[in-house]
Amino acid sequence: MKTVKKVESNIVFNVIAKGILIILAAVILIPVWNVVVMSFSSSTALAEGNSYFWPAEFSLENYQAVLRDDAIIPSFMVSVAKTVIGVVTHVFFCSLVAYGMSKRYLKGRKIYTAFFVITMFFSGGMIPTYLLMKSLNLINSFWIYIIPAMFSYYDMIILMNFFRNVPDSLEESVTIDGGGPWTIFFRLILPLSKPALATIALFNGVGQWNDFFTAKLYISDKSLYPLQMKLYAIIVQQEFSSMQNVPGSVVLQTSSRGMQLATIVVTTVPIIIVYPMLQKYFVGGIMLGAVKE
Repeated sequence: MKTVKKVESNIVFNVIAKGILIILAAVILIPVWNVVVMSFSSSTALAEGNSYFWPAEFSLENYQAVLRDDAIIPSFMVSVAKTVIGVVTHVFFCSLVAYGMSKRYLKGRKIYTAFFVITMFFSGGMIPTYLLMKSLNLINSFWIYIIPAMFSYYDMIILMNFFRNVPDSLEESVTIDGGGPWTIFFRLILPLSKPALATIALFNGVGQWNDFFTAKLYISDKSLYPLQMKLYAIIVQQEFSSMQNVPGSVVLQTSSRGMQLATIVVTTVPIIIVYPMLQKYFVGGIMLGAVKE
């Protein structure tokens, strides 16, 4: 009898859990689908507001307008370059520091930890940071996207905990074979840490790809604008046009809105393509530290 009740309770729980997950998925996916649908709708359909789950009047004019913009392709290349370089340098430096900090015999380890923890809770603020970047000659430089984002103590902690799970016997065997610390790091630690590295790479990559605030603060050279800054410019243009009482302003607003939606889709697609490639590592890496044996 108890077994039957337990099975029935499990069935009820599964039904409720699946129902909640379906509702949450719908809440997330329906707005995304609506953005995609409206991006493929004509200006007339957007003005009439008839496109909800399918384009009332299918059109590629929004994407054509986006791709005709001479700044789109350079902005896209800047976004790709800063994301790829930023992820590689971030993962490398975080893993390098994490490997050293994972060794309990490291001299001054507690002092380093204290310094790192302070940076998690305190910062100089926007103006002092700007003055620092200016003194480093990073204003209007591509490296403003890379150098300040090279290290994160939070990501270093994740990698450090993962490195501690690597058996010391493996490192000892490499040492016996004549390998030094760099050989151990590149030939042993990094290959065994793919789930952790992929997790950090995914989080940092999404952050780098979506970041526009760095460009807004430190970049005035439009040739260094990322794609997200271009999207921000389109949004500002739309808000400005909505305040102008000029003939044809409704058409201008809907056209600008269509370009905005098309740009959102263009900026989102690369992340959607990359995520499945890292998903198998991400699932394993996200559970780091969840179970302690």
